[in-house]
Amino acid sequence: MATPRNTVQRREVLDVLTRVQGFVSAQELHSRIRSDSGQVALATVYTQLKKLVSSGEVDVVMTDRGESLYRRCVVEAHHHHLSCRQCGATVEVDAPDLEQWTNDIGGRFGYRDLRHVVEFTGVCTSCQPR
Repeated sequence: MATPRNTVQRREVLDVLTRVQGFVSAQELHSRIRSDSGQVALATVYTQLKKLVSSGEVDVVMTDRGESLYRRCVVEAHHHHLSCRQCGATVEVDAPDLEQWTNDIGGRFGYRDLRHVVEFTGVCTSCQPR
């Protein structure tokens, strides 16, 4: 994969994502860029996020409502997330058994260079009824 161009728009998106704690929507990210005097259009934010997710620099999770949320990757290796459906708290999950199972299934059908997305959701201990 070619090295992405370090455009002003890319830098603005990454700068805000670096400062944000947790996952944010593209709309919230756009609003924060605008409040920092950035001039990036919302469509450009979506374009940059798509590229950053593809390059592995940004994580994306899907909410139960179907909204994509983004955050700067803190783990460089392939990983999964466990997210709270109520407050959005998210932890990184290392799942070697899942990775092995994926490769076994792919191999059984002759597939190589497998990629997958698995999202785990639940209710964290802070949000559970006492």
